[in-house]
Amino acid sequence: MNEELFVHSLQKIFPAGKQVVLGIGDDCAALELPGMEQYLLAAVDQVVEGIHYLPGTPVEKIAGKLVRRNVSDIASMGGTPAFAMLSMALSSKKDLMKFHEAVQKECEKYGIQVIGGDLSGAVSGSVYSFSILGFAEREKMKTRSGVRAGDALYSCGAFGRSFPTGWHLDFEPQLSAGKILSRCPEVHAMMDVSDGLLKDSLRMAEASSLQLYLDFDAIPRRDSATLEEALFDGEDYALIFAASPEFVSPVNTVKIGEFSSGTPGRLLNKISINRKGFDHFEYE
Repeated sequence: MNEELFVHSLQKIFPAGKQVVLGIGDDCAALELPGMEQYLLAAVDQVVEGIHYLPGTPVEKIAGKLVRRNVSDIASMGGTPAFAMLSMALSSKKDLMKFHEAVQKECEKYGIQVIGGDLSGAVSGSVYSFSILGFAEREKMKTRSGVRAGDALYSCGAFGRSFPTGWHLDFEPQLSAGKILSRCPEVHAMMDVSDGLLKDSLRMAEASSLQLYLDFDAIPRRDSATLEEALFDGEDYALIFAASPEFVSPVNTVKIGEFSSGTPGRLLNKISINRKGFDHFEYE
């Protein structure tokens, strides 16, 4: 079983209650709570030593990535981050206070209040986890499942070579772009790219029961990345979104594909690269 199939199986184990507007399977969960005019967004992400950062990475860089990759999930829904819980399992207590100070400095940039968390030791390798809460306007929240046949796929950001360029540590989540795009009625779906452009764009297609054609030549590439790197490297934290083909974007975007009726999650292009996007089950 791969990561994708496992997540689908979890949707059967954990049924969504009546207050869950959006549950397992998107960038954030969305809750409809009594007395709230907005949806409450909830997401959790972590950074693991040896997978998301290399040993010896400064704690300020680790803290920045931890916060920003969660903010990127909120951005993909067109939301606003608000609160967070911080937990960690540490193999070393070195620079522990410096790490927390760096988290707070990063949170201040996005108006996030850390309201609690948990701390544990670890036998080997450190793991940092950040649970984030935010808000989204009910009529403007975007998910990955709203694509319509004939919609174009657009990218807001570049792809490939995130690790060798250091982008994965220094990226800026596209919070402003996400909010602007969420207000556009022509935009029907949106998500952020962390596991590779091909894998994540096909997730959007599958969630919307559509197939996808990608214009490989149009894909913006970082640092002279190859097509393989642009499609599969991941850790880009760019936004991709589906909108009407005549859409004129108010932010800097590039049209990179088109959705059509057909086999859900199918790629129409022929591609000879024998590589998959990032899958955590590879680390068993």
